Amino acid sequence: MEGVNSEILKEICIVKMPFGKYEGTVLADLPISYLEWFTRKGMPKGKLGMQLSTVYEIKLNGLMDLLIPIRASVK
Repeated sequence: MEGVNSEILKEICIVKMPFGKYEGTVLADLPISYLEWFTRKGMPKGKLGMQLSTVYEIKLNGLMDLLIPIRASVK
């Protein structure tokens, strides 16, 4: 996974959405429609915005299989 920060991938499989409609949902489990809404309205600032953008790009490009081994290792 050249060019991909594995720590970010691990974080999005653990960190939960801290607010809003999907509060308490693991970032990797957020629906694409919610991530599209953030893309239109503006991602949150800082690390959370970067994490959400990463999840959005993964889902948009059909790369959720990248997270399978990571999710298995963090359970």
